[in-house]
Amino acid sequence: MSSRPNTSKSSQYHKNAQGGGSTQHTALEDGRRGGWGAFAGLITFVLIAFPLSATIAFATNPQTQKLFGSHLADASQFGYRAFWWLLSLALLALPFLVGYGLIHLGSRGIKIAGAVIALFVIAVVILGQLFVY
Repeated sequence: MSSRPNTSKSSQYHKNAQGGGSTQHTALEDGRRGGWGAFAGLITFVLIAFPLSATIAFATNPQTQKLFGSHLADASQFGYRAFWWLLSLALLALPFLVGYGLIHLGSRGIKIAGAVIALFVIAVVILGQLFVY
């Protein structure tokens, strides 16, 4: 007779199934969620493709610093390029983060994230109209 508790996976499964314990549902068990996450990441990548190409163009061409006029006259060449490379990396990570978030968030979390993004877009549009026009 052993004093060790039985911790095998099959005994834990039977214990949860018979005892009414909760089993954790993982994203690997549901292949459809992974497909939706990849689809959302692809759509996000399509939406950020143009801004991503612009940030890479600003980072690789040193003459683009003159496009911003006096706003960036005091910035160093290294700081200017580093800023655009960091922004490019952040944009490139966005589709992966969207896909990962869609897979691992529940329906309530996705609704909350969607509402926050919608409010952010509305705020950007309003602020853009205030400062541009």
